[in-house]
Amino acid sequence: MITISRIMEKIDLKTLNDNVFDLIGKEWVLITAGTKNGGFNMMTASWGCLGWLWNKPVAVIFVRPERYTHQFVEAGEYVTLSFLGNGSEAREIYNYCGSKSGRDSDKVQATGLRPVETETGGITYEQSRLTLECRKLYKDSIKPECFIDSSIEKWYGANGGYHDIYVLEIINAYK
Repeated sequence: MITISRIMEKIDLKTLNDNVFDLIGKEWVLITAGTKNGGFNMMTASWGCLGWLWNKPVAVIFVRPERYTHQFVEAGEYVTLSFLGNGSEAREIYNYCGSKSGRDSDKVQATGLRPVETETGGITYEQSRLTLECRKLYKDSIKPECFIDSSIEKWYGANGGYHDIYVLEIINAYK
């Protein structure tokens, strides 16, 4: 049984001054979808974008349909992006959640993650130094016929299926 608490401090998104290239590309992020009662899963990502689109603060995430987390992203309205930092505990969690499937293991139990419920019922973690709570706005899929630079194809085939792309409105930020 997972105990879920509420111990985060809500912050103004405008106060963030993290370098987005470091935040996603070097620190990495846990993408979590689902709820306490409906079940949830998380995965590690090192690809993504943060910015401004449709007059909203947004995050763009990429999730392969074969990932277990994909079904939770599809089923719900909200997704959290949890940044754990660069410490050794964070690296272990990121590595585990990026290499193991929630179909086959209890990632919370295996990593020691301590789930926290957000305002909308989403899930983040006590270990998170920053959480972005997001609402889905748009979805599309990577299409091989749209590649302009054929070198991108190396990320697919034997490496997995084509990603689904989600544009998410950032509705809350927590520290």
